Amino acid sequence: MRFMRCAFASFLALRGGQLGLAAATPPRNSSIANSPPEPRLDGKITPKVMIVNMFAPEAQVWYDNMPPHSHGNLLAVNITIPGLSPRYPHVHCREDLQVCQVTTCEGEINAASSAMALLLSPKFNLTKTYFLLAGIAGANPKYSTIGGVALARYTVQVALQYEFDAREMPDNFTTGYVAYGTTQPEEYPKILYGTEVFEVSNALRDAAFNYAVRANLSDNEDSKKYRARYKPEGNIFAKASSGPEVVKCDTVTSDVYYSGMLLSEAFERTTGVWTNGTGRYCMTAQEDNAVLGSLVRMAVYGVVDFSRVVVMRTGSNFDRPPPNVTAYEHLLVLKQNGFEVAIQNLYLAGIEIVNGILKDWGAVFDKGIKPCNYIGDVLGSLGGEPDFGPGSETKGVGFRPPGNSTTRAIV
Repeated sequence: MRFMRCAFASFLALRGGQLGLAAATPPRNSSIANSPPEPRLDGKITPKVMIVNMFAPEAQVWYDNMPPHSHGNLLAVNITIPGLSPRYPHVHCREDLQVCQVTTCEGEINAASSAMALLLSPKFNLTKTYFLLAGIAGANPKYSTIGGVALARYTVQVALQYEFDAREMPDNFTTGYVAYGTTQPEEYPKILYGTEVFEVSNALRDAAFNYAVRANLSDNEDSKKYRARYKPEGNIFAKASSGPEVVKCDTVTSDVYYSGMLLSEAFERTTGVWTNGTGRYCMTAQEDNAVLGSLVRMAVYGVVDFSRVVVMRTGSNFDRPPPNVTAYEHLLVLKQNGFEVAIQNLYLAGIEIVNGILKDWGAVFDKGIKPCNYIGDVLGSLGGEPDFGPGSETKGVGFRPPGNSTTRAIV
């Protein structure tokens, strides 16, 4: 979960030039009034990589830093796509059209709407495109830190549950969240919507990790000071008080910007139960399940390849307070000073992944990396047997596109 918009001030004060990054310019929302001329295109655009950001600063760091480092200009080609957010109505691409970028706008509804608009656009052929979901997040201090980079295998929609105000929950409850169709916390949902859990390719995540660890991650003294508050907790929060690094752990999705030990630990347990003990929640988000839900639906129709999805988050804040700090103070009073390094490291780790895919396209990524694990949603929409949940609704076959015939009801 990202810092609130007041944190834009920190972003505008980026001192990236000291770290090999271009100094950031004010975030530029691509308003319709300022639309650049539409390019003349012969045939569909077939990008090798599509970077998916969620709001302006996450995108701006790519726009600012790719050109001076000879990685191409993402604003060279700008394509208007009906259905994208009015704040971000364009898909932006390099001159060679091999790398493109879209900004969904924040929150689950915005993310799903924008993702589906992109996937349905007749201007693109995305069948071989790699999608890099790249956003900032709230870090679980057990597994990561401010500025830390996480690559996920699972994304879990933890707030898709019944909820009691904690002051009204039964005395024997550990949380006010109860899965649908159940009567107490920490049980698997008996009523599934289908977006509760997504699993992406672990083999691709490993490949992305091997590229991302090459990055020289950013850090600063202000971030170090807030990290130091977690040292009294010892080994349990050792990652929190350490410097940024790239790790493999999972994300949770919630439109509710929550904070505090009780909610964070409750959603840790939810992640464990809903992934059958395999998932390890280390980053919060507001969009991941929404974007992945759109990708799964279109993968059923062959529009995209769901084995070509990477989910990356960087820590801009912690999801729970350090010792002797209240949840209120942690969220709304104290400055955690993680926004700047999270934005910088989103680019620094992300560009290594993008360049790795491009460099090894012919040898590896053109044909793709075969997943070694189940990929898809909790329903088994793409075939195979989920390694979490009650099992495939289609007995492992997956959903198949219906025929193109049109029927008319007779009244």
